[in-house]
Parts: sequence; structure tokens; C-alpha cells
Amino acid sequence: MVRCTVALAAVLAATGLANAAEIDNHPAQMMPLASESLLLDAVNAGPRFVAVGERGHVLASLDGHDWVQAEVPTRATLTAVTFADDEHGWAVGHDAVIVHTDDGGQTWSLQNFEPELERPFLDVLFLTPQRGFAIGAYSLFYETSDGGQTWTEHETPVREDEWHFNAITRLDNGHLVIVGESGTVAVSSDAGETWTSAPSPYAGSYFDAVPFGDAGFMIIGLRGNAYWTTSAEDIVWTQVETGTGQTLLGGAALPGGGAVIVGLNGTVLKTVNNGRAMERLPNGVGVSLNSVLVNNGRLLAVGDRGSHIIELR
Repeated sequence: MVRCTVALAAVLAATGLANAAEIDNHPAQMMPLASESLLLDAVNAGPRFVAVGERGHVLASLDGHDWVQAEVPTRATLTAVTFADDEHGWAVGHDAVIVHTDDGGQTWSLQNFEPELERPFLDVLFLTPQRGFAIGAYSLFYETSDGGQTWTEHETPVREDEWHFNAITRLDNGHLVIVGESGTVAVSSDAGETWTSAPSPYAGSYFDAVPFGDAGFMIIGLRGNAYWTTSAEDIVWTQVETGTGQTLLGGAALPGGGAVIVGLNGTVLKTVNNGRAMERLPNGVGVSLNSVLVNNGRLLAVGDRGSHIIELR
């Protein structure tokens, strides 16, 4: 690959791949230590947590401590997972793979597998059980209007430079945001039908966009860079003093306002001073974290060596 973001490079290196194509598709192996392997994303699915990661691992848990591995029809590394409701979920990953569940993550079926593309999906979002998007490397951008029975390429001008699309997020007001490589920020105000490029305060890569306030969002990325805006339509960026040079990979909105952010080398941050700065949360994890959820005053973070429960102080 000519261009490769830090997050994508980390995934490829961690799974021992020279590129994202794994060619042969086989069911994921059931492994007793799957819960301690590299996990790349986690979401809430009704009463459960569902996490995904290397070798096609999909895990479910009721408490974040004890995990049960699901049978999945692929060994491709899964990079992201989303649920439209308590039962209907999708996970995406290497080999342009897409798998689907309609029973809350207990069983999974294959919807898409295109190793010849040599481009992984890096994130997925469903607005309803029918309407969804999968995005990834080199501006890979698929959409579906039938729950994933058919997927088609979504044509939009924001794909012209073929930068990696790293994350897609729905804001509290319904707007959608995509962030990615080389300062890519794109916004949709019509449920993903059309997209416009937004001004970027930084030319480096972003790895996540987090809802921030009623209509705004925060973007996070390389070298501790983080910025927020109160509006997705009239964007004015405020830089966040993160106090770290570590790359920031994932975040979640806090119920009372603000956000928590995770990243490389055990970085866990919480916004303070109305979002203008962040403080580090002691956690004792010490490994890189890719995604985080807020649950009953605690954080569930996933990354190297599986899942980690962190007190939210």
C-alpha cells in the first residue's frame, strides 16, 4: 500500500498480514483465549456487549468480564461492529467482508466477501435495520437499503482523492460524519444521500468522530490531536489540549456531556473545562486501546489483550 494510516498499519501488523487480502474464507476457529486476543471494536446490543477483532473473532458478554465466542463464517480480521437495534447487527473487516446477525450476535451469516479488492472495511453504521453504510481503505464506500442483502458502491465527490475512510458516526441531531486520512472530514445532513467535504483544522489523519453536544462532534487522531465543533453545518473548530502526543483511536460521548477518548499505550482521557482540555484517567492497562463504551459509571475499552474495565472518575 502506498498510503497507510497508523490504525490500519497497526491492525495489519498485529494480525501478521502484508496486506488486507486473506483470499481463502473459512469459519473462525473457536479458541479458548479469544477474549484475550486483539479486539478492535465493541458496541452495546440490548443487554449485551458485542466485540470483534482478529481472526474473525466475535464475542458477547453481559458484564464485560466473561465473554462467549460466537460462530462466525470468516477468519478475516473484523475491524468494526454496529447494531441498528437489539437484534440486528453487522461487522466488517478485511477482504471487504461483511457479516450479519439477526439474533443479537449469537449467530452470524456472510453478506459480502471480496478479497480481490485488497481493501478492508474499517467502519460500519446502520441507521435502521435496512439502511446502512460500510467504509474503508482508499475511499471504499458501500451502502445498502435492504439490510445488507445487496451492497452497492456509494458514489460521492468526497471519494475523489481515495484517502482512507476510518470512521462513520451519527450525531445526536441525525447528521452523519466521516473522518479519515489526510484531514478528511465529510458531513451529510440527509441520512447519507449526499456528502460534502468540511474544513479540517489539521492535515493529519483522524480515527474517530464522537458526538459532542446536541449538534456537534469531536474528531481525534494522530499525535494527540483533537478538535470539536458545536455544529456540523456551521463548523468552527476548537482545539482540545489533550496533554498527550499519543495517537487517539476511539471515543464515546458521556451521558452528562463531554467525551472519553482512548488510544495507544493505555491512553484514556476525559474532557474537562467544557471540552477545552482533557485529563488522563489512571487505569493500569498499559496496552493500546481501540474502542470504548460508557456503562454505569465505568468504561469498557477493547484493544490489545482483549477487554478492559476502567473506573470513570
